[in-house]
Amino acid sequence: MQAIFSNVHRECNVRNDAAQAGAGMMMWFISSSAFANEIRFNMTRGATAISQQVYDLHMTIFYICCVIGLLVFGIMFWSIVHHRRSRGAKAAQFHESTRIELLWTAIPVLILIAMAAPATSTLLKMEDTSKADLTVLVTGSQWKWHYKYLEYPVAFYSLLATSKQQISGDAPKGGNYLLEVDNPLVLPVGKKIRFLMTSDDVIHSWWVPAFAVKKDANPGYINESWTRIDKPGTYRGQCAELCGKDHGFMPVVVVAKSAEEFEAWIARKGDEQATAKAQQQAQAAETMTLPQAMALGEKVYLGHCAACHQPAGTGLPGIFPALNGSKVTTQAEHRAQHLDIVLHGKSGTAMQPFGKQLTAQELAAVITYERNAWDNKTGDLVQPAEVQSLLNPANPDKDK
Repeated sequence: MQAIFSNVHRECNVRNDAAQAGAGMMMWFISSSAFANEIRFNMTRGATAISQQVYDLHMTIFYICCVIGLLVFGIMFWSIVHHRRSRGAKAAQFHESTRIELLWTAIPVLILIAMAAPATSTLLKMEDTSKADLTVLVTGSQWKWHYKYLEYPVAFYSLLATSKQQISGDAPKGGNYLLEVDNPLVLPVGKKIRFLMTSDDVIHSWWVPAFAVKKDANPGYINESWTRIDKPGTYRGQCAELCGKDHGFMPVVVVAKSAEEFEAWIARKGDEQATAKAQQQAQAAETMTLPQAMALGEKVYLGHCAACHQPAGTGLPGIFPALNGSKVTTQAEHRAQHLDIVLHGKSGTAMQPFGKQLTAQELAAVITYERNAWDNKTGDLVQPAEVQSLLNPANPDKDK
């Protein structure tokens, strides 16, 4: 009798342990669900109708694959267990069955059609860029984006805003580390926005997951995409094509505003750029002293040139040429070549044209700096008027 009660007691303990384990698993599942917003292993639903369609399509195909996997592996493991040799099972001997072969051909075809039909419909909608309310030209450069609103006199560069101290680990990282810019792209909600994608140098890829938009920006080509944002907010993305050493420092930030707020912003931005252009024209007529040019040139150099040519002008052997002691930056007969390379870039290399990115004053200052910094000490002074005269024939309507 005591043995019976002992067995019953042991069985109850096992059941209690199983119940506790089950409850623990349930609590883990619930707690995991609670952290779903922090740790995501799935696609985002996004902020547009297209992104929602892409998400639904992804989940539909995922569930189909799960069902197929469960059926195939379930039947396989059941067959292995219940028809193993130790149970005396004998393998059936047969060669072919036309009916079975037709069946296992027809079923996958029907499954593929069931997946291809909605996928084709979604792809056709994603490629339809007609009847757009607003068009934005997106140009990739190493390592920044340039945005130009074709219906408005507004254009600007968008650069990484994360501080160098955060990148080097000398300061704590912010909440949007490497996903923050100085000038975000501002778009209206409820409007169809067409994007024209191209590049100044190498292949980039403009990617915003919340819009389900990822389109390559190829030099010499125009690719098209579009979106219609449903709700205001800030949406972040990245360059999704390996484009050089600072590829990871090329984020995309889009701020969606109501139509009224967008119109107010675009008007204000247009006024600011008109004022800035007038100031740049006035600065182009000014004469700089060598100390003034060196001070401004150092700032421009560290912000735009040092990543490749290094702060000390040493370059990277075999990749980026040194400027310290270079013939181009020290010899008078190469002065015109120096200006041409900085303004218009150098074909076949990573050197991009800065004539469209900097003002005449900034260009004159940085060229002066490169010809006088480190061991160069040429005493050469380039004035903004000289740069402006070289820019006008090639780029009369430069947008800053």
